[in-house]
Amino acid sequence: MTELRNVDADAARFRTRVLVIGAVVFLAFCLIVARLLFLQVVRHEDLAAQAESNRTAIVPIVPNRGLILDRNGVVLATNYSAYTLEITPARAGVLDDTINALSKVVEIQTRDRRRFKRLMEESRNFESLPIRTRLTDEEVARFAAQRYRFPGVDIKARLFRNYPLGDVASHAIGYIGRINQAEKSRIQDSEDEANYRGTEHIGKLGIEQSYEAALHGTTGVEQMETSAGGRAVRKLSSRAATPGDSVMLSIDIKLQKLVEDLYGTRRGALVAIDPRNGEILALVSMPKFDPNLFVEGIDVENWAALNESIDKPLLNRALRGTYPPGSTYKPFMALAALQLGKRSASLVVNDPGSYTFGGHTFRSHEGGLGGVDMHRAIQFSSNTYFYSLAVEMGVDTIHDFMKPLSFGQATGVDLNGEVRGTLPSTEWKRNAYKRADMKRWFPGETVSLGIGQGYNNFTMLQLASAQATMVNGGTRYRPHMAKAVKNSVTGAITEIPQPPGENLGYLPRNVEIVRNAMVAVNKGGTGTRVFAGAPYTSGGKTGTAQAVSLGQNVRYNAKALEEHQRDHSLFTAFAPAEAPTIALALIVENAGFGAAHAAPIARRVFDYWLMGEYPSEADIAAVQKGQASAPIGKPRAAADVPLLVP
Repeated sequence: MTELRNVDADAARFRTRVLVIGAVVFLAFCLIVARLLFLQVVRHEDLAAQAESNRTAIVPIVPNRGLILDRNGVVLATNYSAYTLEITPARAGVLDDTINALSKVVEIQTRDRRRFKRLMEESRNFESLPIRTRLTDEEVARFAAQRYRFPGVDIKARLFRNYPLGDVASHAIGYIGRINQAEKSRIQDSEDEANYRGTEHIGKLGIEQSYEAALHGTTGVEQMETSAGGRAVRKLSSRAATPGDSVMLSIDIKLQKLVEDLYGTRRGALVAIDPRNGEILALVSMPKFDPNLFVEGIDVENWAALNESIDKPLLNRALRGTYPPGSTYKPFMALAALQLGKRSASLVVNDPGSYTFGGHTFRSHEGGLGGVDMHRAIQFSSNTYFYSLAVEMGVDTIHDFMKPLSFGQATGVDLNGEVRGTLPSTEWKRNAYKRADMKRWFPGETVSLGIGQGYNNFTMLQLASAQATMVNGGTRYRPHMAKAVKNSVTGAITEIPQPPGENLGYLPRNVEIVRNAMVAVNKGGTGTRVFAGAPYTSGGKTGTAQAVSLGQNVRYNAKALEEHQRDHSLFTAFAPAEAPTIALALIVENAGFGAAHAAPIARRVFDYWLMGEYPSEADIAAVQKGQASAPIGKPRAAADVPLLVP
């Protein structure tokens, strides 16, 4: 009986084990079935896409960048194709050893190494970075024969930006450069992330930066079938890239180059505007730079030369250089007096050669001008007249009138980086100074505002824009450089819409009084010698502005000052006087009297724009030295003067 019970117990245990094992097997089978259902039904589309991606690769096609043209169709920025030798640091082993070995196959200079090092600091380890650009066919062949020795190194054909006129209009055109980390982060956070895949360069300055969206184009894609090793086998599909559109500017590049040549080695800025619509005809900042240096990544030596120069060639003086306007401010003060009823044009003020206020004596003409009305005060630039006018008006009244003219304000120009400058007011001073005793506006500080000194600091763009607004009768247009965009596919040209002009409500008779006085400046005032013999009538105003403040009783002596401390030479002008088609403002830094250095440049600009005349070589040389008034030598027909390429 005991043996039978043991057999039954063993059988029961066996059946239990079979059931448990069966249950486990069944449960495992159910799990497998559930997993298969999940993978094949629920995640079917996702896994199918992943499988396809293991077999295919999506390669971005970078679009050709659009051209930049001047108003006459001259190409200012274009592209060319060249081979580059590139290294992917993450795959290249010991970089120094790799580069040293490469240098025995292809020439690699010290500056190439330095530029590559700087690119590495700005990029990620797995990105392909150029160590040499613009390889010759012979260099490409030499490397190709030994490519097996250099993992992570390859030859690539790339498009490079080229500025065929070199440094001409460099601040206006700008340049492109490699996308840095900050720009990558900004792109990744925007809707343009997909459009910049594969793109390594972006507009950094000027038109290249401001019109990046139009110039960049639309990135295309290629879908490639790949082998297990990742090598492309065949192309499955593709969508071509759409080249960027061409941006057509309002500037006349030959006029631009002429002005730059007239400056020579001097520093300064000039902005010329069409007062009828706000188109910028020339935007000059001197000294300039070659934007081609930045395309491939500027080397250390050139960067140091540009960045550390006392002349600041990278500073766009037209947009970012702020200066006291000096006597060029007087016509605007006169217009304010007329519009606000502060002083009639016929009121005569005695100019004894100085003006005393609050116990301080402010200088005017040596010996004085005697009795002057508004016309003579502008024509002969009476300081006393405008000292007293500023006191009568007060700082806040001056501020409120000048603000709509864009003094101390952003003009809205279609270039990034514009600064506001300073248009002083009592509120401005309260906010600008931290010390309580400096926040108060003192009445004596108002005096110098009348002649464009004191806290006044404006850009040449603001001064030119204000000049254009006044001479067209009081309609302020937004200054702009881009006129139209040419579609790269259809060739259609679309004008870039501009906001309508804003009428500032000036009375025509008031504008006429000021304009006539400025015409008198060029006919019988400080601009007479410069505009002698001109076949057109123009208006102008010379200005001399302090670069550094002098003591109350200290007489200015240029020879006793360092060159960078001497007075600036300014000039504002418009022509033809009857119906102006061009208005300008310019400054020659530390050059002294406006009629000697700035006004002669304006005369040559007007001769070019209105008469189609280009100055003689001898005349250009004389203007560069500040030794010219009216043109010398026989002028050339502008159409016959070639636009020389460096």
